[in-house]
Amino acid sequence: MNARDDTQKPHFVLVPFMAQGHTIPMIDMAHLLAKHGAMVSFITTPANASRIESTIDRARELNLPIHFVALKLRCVEVGLPEGCENVDKVLGKEQVKMLTDAYSMLHKPLVSYLHAQSNPPSCIISDLCQPWTGDVARELGIPRLMFNGFCAFSSLCRYIIHQEKIFENISDDNRLIVLPGFPHCLEVSKARSPGNFNSPGFEQFRAKILEEERRADGVVTNSFDELEPLYHEAYQMKIGKKIWSLGPMFLCNTDMDAMESRGDKTSVDGKHCLQWLDSMKPGSVLYVSFGSMAHTVFSQIEEIALGLEASRRPFLWVIKSDNKASGIEKLLDEFEERIRDRGLIIRGWAPQAMILSHPSLGGFMTHCGWNSTIEGISCGMPMITWPHCAEQFLNEKLIVDILKVGVPVGVQNITARTMQAHEVSIVKRCQIEQAVLKLMGKDTDAEERRMRARELKKKARQATDRGSSYSNVRHLIEYAMTREIKPEVQ
Repeated sequence: MNARDDTQKPHFVLVPFMAQGHTIPMIDMAHLLAKHGAMVSFITTPANASRIESTIDRARELNLPIHFVALKLRCVEVGLPEGCENVDKVLGKEQVKMLTDAYSMLHKPLVSYLHAQSNPPSCIISDLCQPWTGDVARELGIPRLMFNGFCAFSSLCRYIIHQEKIFENISDDNRLIVLPGFPHCLEVSKARSPGNFNSPGFEQFRAKILEEERRADGVVTNSFDELEPLYHEAYQMKIGKKIWSLGPMFLCNTDMDAMESRGDKTSVDGKHCLQWLDSMKPGSVLYVSFGSMAHTVFSQIEEIALGLEASRRPFLWVIKSDNKASGIEKLLDEFEERIRDRGLIIRGWAPQAMILSHPSLGGFMTHCGWNSTIEGISCGMPMITWPHCAEQFLNEKLIVDILKVGVPVGVQNITARTMQAHEVSIVKRCQIEQAVLKLMGKDTDAEERRMRARELKKKARQATDRGSSYSNVRHLIEYAMTREIKPEVQ
């Protein structure tokens, strides 16, 4: 069956929240569904489409039935500059609110587009942060499944925190609260829990998210049942809805061209990374990356550099290309000169999945975003955990305390990208050096972490290779095909 047979396929409509960390797993989901015989309409905007141009080209080369639909975003109408269409282009909370308002205005254009298709939509899968899509699904009479990019462990925590309002009367943001209804004793604090748009001005948006979470027909996660069976079962029982765990979804893009195309068009040459990694000993390199949204202040970059240098371990370090802090280029130029025999710095986006799967990699220093975490797990990487914000402190608990494949660097406070330099709690070079030596060492604890990481890699491969995730994709497609379309009466 090829792209010309679209009218015979179940038709999934994917609506990501338009930030790279949210978009990339839904791109992988689009490929996964298409390779299993479904048609996909991937909803984006012109500026965001230009950033994933290589992805669009790659899908066309593979003749996949994925249609990338760029709907015009009414930026100026909500007070944003023309072309400001991605969350990583805004810093202030007011602008984020404007952007979410602009996304909700895609309702009518999306409905018009879908009504015009010869193959009507079967199902909408949309990001937690695109709650307006619930109204679209009801108008079309099709199911809406929620995707929030979390694992089951953190999703369950988040659901209990927000649906049951456990922090509502807690004045101390750092006070530890036992999470009610969790499968075992787990203490969390408001300061290190997912915020869910709690800031002033987001009240209606937050209420809409929670309402549509309750009304969703089911949930899709980028995890796999064997990784967290206790939390998958508990989450499904808590929400009373079906959960389809389809991950690790990036494994559907296994060739180098596909891995490189998952980023934006400014990505580095993956072949250059490979050449450098090929020159290093197996299992010797530490990969350091804090994702697409983190903004690392100058003083923290300096501490990371000196900590890595003091460890004397080989490393590959990704630094965001938009970091223009005064003095940073001089610092990095001098640093690169000192470590050129064992270190490589990449400025900008890097083909992370390809790097993590290279035989020379032996560890991963990560911000604990779920995309990075699931990629690290799937590649058998023990991890140094450095959470910044959102659900990342919860993911750290999973990595360190439950899966036991991580070493915490010692972060105690959130690091939001909107913070000024003086507001950030700096992790010192000695903490970084100690964490690197502990993770990359040869003692019994380090070897056992590596052994557990290899076992998780094996389970991840089994899940996608005719295992639980493979079956869940088939069941999801069957669910979408058998649902009777019943448009909501206006």
